[in-house]
Amino acid sequence: MSVAERTKTNDTEAFKLHIAVIVVVAVLAVCTGLAAAALSGAIAPTLIGDPGSLVRWGLVATRVIADLAAALTVGTLLLAAVALPVDKAGQAYRPALMLAAGTATLWAVTHLILLVFSLSETLGRSPGGAGFGAGLVSFARDFAFGQALGSTALAAGAIGLLAAGATRIRSAGLLAVAAMAALIPTALNGHSNTSANHETAVTSLGVHLLGASVWVGGLAALLLLGPGLSGPSNTATVKRYSVLAGWAFAAVSLSGVINAWPRLGGWNGLNTDYGLLLIGKTAALVLLGGAGYWHRAHTLGELEAGRRYAFAQLAAVELAVMGVAFGLAAALSRTPPPAVGERTTDLAESITGYPLPPPPTASRWLASWQPDLLWLLIAGLAAVGYLVAVRRLQVRGDRWPVLRTLVFLLGLAMLIYVTCGGPAVYGRMTFSGHMVMHMMLTMVVPPLLALGGPILLALRVLPARTDGTRGPREWILAVLGSGLTKVLAFPPIAAVIFAASLVLFYYSDLFELSLTTHLGHELMQVHFLLAGYLFAWVLVGIDPGPNRIGYPLRLILLFATMAFHAFFFLALMNGTTVLQPDFFGSLGRTWGRGLLADQQFGGGIGWGIGEVPTLLLALVLAVQWSRSDERDAKRQDRAADRDGDAELEQYNAMLAKLSGRPRA
Repeated sequence: MSVAERTKTNDTEAFKLHIAVIVVVAVLAVCTGLAAAALSGAIAPTLIGDPGSLVRWGLVATRVIADLAAALTVGTLLLAAVALPVDKAGQAYRPALMLAAGTATLWAVTHLILLVFSLSETLGRSPGGAGFGAGLVSFARDFAFGQALGSTALAAGAIGLLAAGATRIRSAGLLAVAAMAALIPTALNGHSNTSANHETAVTSLGVHLLGASVWVGGLAALLLLGPGLSGPSNTATVKRYSVLAGWAFAAVSLSGVINAWPRLGGWNGLNTDYGLLLIGKTAALVLLGGAGYWHRAHTLGELEAGRRYAFAQLAAVELAVMGVAFGLAAALSRTPPPAVGERTTDLAESITGYPLPPPPTASRWLASWQPDLLWLLIAGLAAVGYLVAVRRLQVRGDRWPVLRTLVFLLGLAMLIYVTCGGPAVYGRMTFSGHMVMHMMLTMVVPPLLALGGPILLALRVLPARTDGTRGPREWILAVLGSGLTKVLAFPPIAAVIFAASLVLFYYSDLFELSLTTHLGHELMQVHFLLAGYLFAWVLVGIDPGPNRIGYPLRLILLFATMAFHAFFFLALMNGTTVLQPDFFGSLGRTWGRGLLADQQFGGGIGWGIGEVPTLLLALVLAVQWSRSDERDAKRQDRAADRDGDAELEQYNAMLAKLSGRPRA
């Protein structure tokens, strides 16, 4: 037998062994989940409306398999997008895409089973029978939990189909983003859905799910795909995964504490069934952290030396511990937490999740605080990343203007204030407060961020890869050069998105969704911020991107867009129809203006807030225009010094020829 044949045989045997390991891990996870749920009483039969043992035990077992399938899908697609080898034609690693297609299909099937079992549990009878099919359709269409299960099943099924036919690295990246987004419905419908601080709890659970999926799914994908990779490719992939795993461990640890502690209700909560399960899961997390350290300190060196078995053995043990953790997590999802919270009598809190604040004053607008973990994380990571990048430039002797850093950090501080301070507190209760939040997100924060040049800074600091894979730098360049970016960054289109979304948002059901749902509220803020950033990027941004129009046209576009804003706000100020009267009228607010007067006042606020940023943007454009002319003049002077002012000579010769006179 030749060396190549022997190597192929060994890889095949290793692949079969690794599949067996994954199967054992899945069985261990299911058994752990069932045992933990049985000990905590989560699957005990009920005296009234018992759906049967199949449903009670099946819900836990299916949840474990669904979570493992979701993790493997996310981890595999993420590795395919940023770590696994790519051929010269830009083709993604095909075995990874096929693996993701299979796990995504399993993810979809298990959620369909969960949909059936959940309806059966809700009805208190076994699946099937007269009207069960119609009830299943109604459950998936009209109830939040059913909608979450149904939408996840549809998303996972679509990801599986697309992954089976995908070939390009760009497709792997888009599917990875889609798979991570498919975790959102699960985060919105866990125990966090009933927590007192709903938004923080939901965000922490979402971060927890994402971190666990990247960590566990990535390691399982490495174990399955490793035998088919060459030595250098396998080593490079494992090193890149190690960086992702470190971030995932931090995300799982921090979000786990934030998510679990409020539901424990204090240290006494550890003595409950929920607390004991949480202790077991925490112990598994500590063991996994130790295994990750051992990977970095020992097995990576073994892998570089060509000895795969040390890494594979530790990875198998680590996956076994992860399987136990997933089983305990499934049991936790079925076990009532000790601190479930008290039913509130505050109308505003029952609708928005937050109590009615006191009457607004200048000091309360500045000092009120309602933290949103999502935006705290985004702003915090952006600030740390920006400062680290600036420091790296300084260490290697490059210069980065201090003013850019200060402007960018000011933009992040304003972002935190808008999403967690007074505008967030009063923006939930009054239309005028909502308009303050809106205008600051679109007109104040984005120009500050765009003038900070975060993309330019990232491109100067991030290392370039030479093996064909796409790291952060390559993905940034791919997005900047994509056809979609070129279309969106076309100035008239950016202006239409910025201005017309006002009408589309406020005069459609989108406004109601942003007021009544957590996901709608967060998506609203994301849209306002991105629309404002795109418009500011086109006008005054210093980051690289598609070719920008000239400065005169930019000024015309700015004033035309602001004129449209002014007409919109004038319509609000003079309008007599209240937007979303049922929502704002049901909050029990006893202070402030009436609904119509507050809406008209909000129109005036929108007009007023828009004027100052517009003038500042015009001033920035004028300064940039002047500096551009100075640079052009200096460039022309240098060119004239080099070629003896050949351009002027050619121009004079042309004039002489046109006049019919010989040159002097």
